[in-house]
Amino acid sequence: MTTLSDFKETVRQQADIVRVIGDYIQLKKAGGQNFVGLCPFHGEKTPSFSVHATRQFFHCFGCGKSGDVFKFVQEREQISFPEAVRLVAEKMGIPLPRMQYSSESEAEDAGKRGKLIEMHERACKFFEEQLRRPEGAQAREYLAGRGLKEETIRTFRIGFAPDSGFTLKDRLKADFSDEMMRASGLFSFKEGSEGNAAAMYSKFRNRIMFPIANESGRVIAFTGRTLSTDEKAGPKYLNSPETAIYSKSRVLFNLDLAKEAIRKLDYAILVEGQMDCIAVYSAGFHNVAASSGTAFTETQVRLLGRFSKDIVVNFDPDTAGAAATDKSLGMLLEEEFNIRVLRLEAGFDPDLFIRKNGAEAYAKALKGSAKYFDYLVERALKLFPTRSPEGKKNAVNFLLPHIHRVPSRIVRDELANDIAQKLNIDTTVLRQEFKAAAVSRAASGLRNQPDEDVTASEKVLVRAASSMVGEEAELRHMALDALAEERLHAGLTTETLLEAILQNALAVERGEGLDDAMALPLSDADRQRLARIVMREDDPLTADLLSGALNALRHRRQISQREGEIKRGIVEAERKNDVAALLRLKQEKLELDRKLAGF
Repeated sequence: MTTLSDFKETVRQQADIVRVIGDYIQLKKAGGQNFVGLCPFHGEKTPSFSVHATRQFFHCFGCGKSGDVFKFVQEREQISFPEAVRLVAEKMGIPLPRMQYSSESEAEDAGKRGKLIEMHERACKFFEEQLRRPEGAQAREYLAGRGLKEETIRTFRIGFAPDSGFTLKDRLKADFSDEMMRASGLFSFKEGSEGNAAAMYSKFRNRIMFPIANESGRVIAFTGRTLSTDEKAGPKYLNSPETAIYSKSRVLFNLDLAKEAIRKLDYAILVEGQMDCIAVYSAGFHNVAASSGTAFTETQVRLLGRFSKDIVVNFDPDTAGAAATDKSLGMLLEEEFNIRVLRLEAGFDPDLFIRKNGAEAYAKALKGSAKYFDYLVERALKLFPTRSPEGKKNAVNFLLPHIHRVPSRIVRDELANDIAQKLNIDTTVLRQEFKAAAVSRAASGLRNQPDEDVTASEKVLVRAASSMVGEEAELRHMALDALAEERLHAGLTTETLLEAILQNALAVERGEGLDDAMALPLSDADRQRLARIVMREDDPLTADLLSGALNALRHRRQISQREGEIKRGIVEAERKNDVAALLRLKQEKLELDRKLAGF
């Protein structure tokens, strides 16, 4: 069997980081081996995200995130490292071997997740069975009243949790430990009194059960809709808690069934809540997914973006729904989605609209969905009538935060013309606001950049010492020998960075170091500095270039030593009040300072 560590190295060698990251963001070539794009980890308008094809790592000069292909996928998908390795392998078409885990904790974690998924699958089957039993009559009646046919119930694996608190536990206890059942989120507990054991009972009772599946279609959680009108029954909708296999911010309801339709049709419909999603899907629109209430997150936005960048948002038109729509649209806009907003008549959510008007009416409404900024301008005009200068100012202020989120300058420019015309104002008003915001962002970016007082010779040395690529191996040995034997990095701006690289190289010889310089435990300033140097390399790294840099640094050290002697001479001349010697020494020091600036 293959260990995760071995498989990771196999995938790393075969993976093309530019291709993998290019599936998530648009990259443009910016040099021999460098590609740039807009950072997917923070909002920005000008590219500061860089990917190096040869060195196989990425770095953002804006937010500072960096790492290899696994780190990118792990951060972008919000998944564990083993999951990232497997996902990259799948993207590259590398067969997944039977895994042998490299540690007991890793094996235990994988085993626990597998058990929890198995338990949820078993629970789902149990709830499906209960729906067909006499005790499920009220649940069946409710579902029929909501227009759900038997085929739909089977497709979404809808079930019923009986009112008993122990039936599910009795079904599962022979195959799962109490500890595992506690970790599942399917049960609640009452601590026992002195001498009595704690009681475990079903969290979901007398509820219609909607299973929540991961992208692969495996059940990982549930939403339960109560059938009781009793005040003690709890909330109308009860959701599974966060567990080792379920995080509500990382899952979209029905994405497992919708993803192929989204790819084929090249757009997604986003609704709010399971019943709306089921209604739209059952009406024939299979490219629909749902957020959990109003909790639409950046992770979910990125998840959708893997399948299409075109989306129709159809949230409830009430006040809470409008607020949710604003938040969701803002996140979608920053991820460069093409957005349309579907607004149904007042009082109608998608489920009720389809039941009252039919699938054809929904299809017509879908075709008539408004472009995002047309929707926003209409809202601005309703909120702030533009008959007065004050109204125009308020409408512009309402729209500007949304416009600023648009990554493309060209699109912002077109929006300025269109919006200015609709609000009957001069386009210069909006353009001036754009310019002020751009200046503010640029000033903020400059404040966040690390110092750049690194000489050309230092940059060559850092490039050579940090290289892990085949043809540059000999140059790396040459650079590391100079560091270890001559300590050429002493006193340089990059001293701590080069020392960390040197110590890691010595550790590698002992079989303990890291094979990625960007993975070293560096300070933020050194990590930024390393990324700037290797990402913005101009000349090819050659033996002549490195030799020249090393000689320059040796000369620099000689000059530094002479400068130290001069400083001591100046102190002595000042003590003796020797004006002529003092002037001569200071003049020589100025000349040496000028020379040092060039190395």
